[in-house]
Amino acid sequence: MQKYELIAWLGDDHGLNDEQIDELLRTAGEIEEQYPDEDDRNDREAALTAAYRLMVEAPEDLVAELAAKRTAARVAERKALVALRQIGVTRINNGDATEAGFAHQARIDRMSVRKWLGKR
Repeated sequence: MQKYELIAWLGDDHGLNDEQIDELLRTAGEIEEQYPDEDDRNDREAALTAAYRLMVEAPEDLVAELAAKRTAARVAERKALVALRQIGVTRINNGDATEAGFAHQARIDRMSVRKWLGKR
């Protein structure tokens, strides 16, 4: 990342001085090394956002916010998986879906579906 790219990414009201921008630019370079693939774009963005926020916010508040978001995401994932399991078991046992077809549609592996059905 070039300095002008970082400044454009930050926008006008970033609240950083020149020294902090240089530090964030170095951090951006480290992040790019850590996540080099184009598929890592979202990871790079999340890491850079966290690095910036760490410079302008209270660390304790940032950690608490992100921990709460992670917990909420895990709860949401669990609820969705439980619901998908119920739907899968019901539809497959009713003959409305196949194991492979449901696994594909639900974006889970077929062995998980088989386990739900007691076949594994």
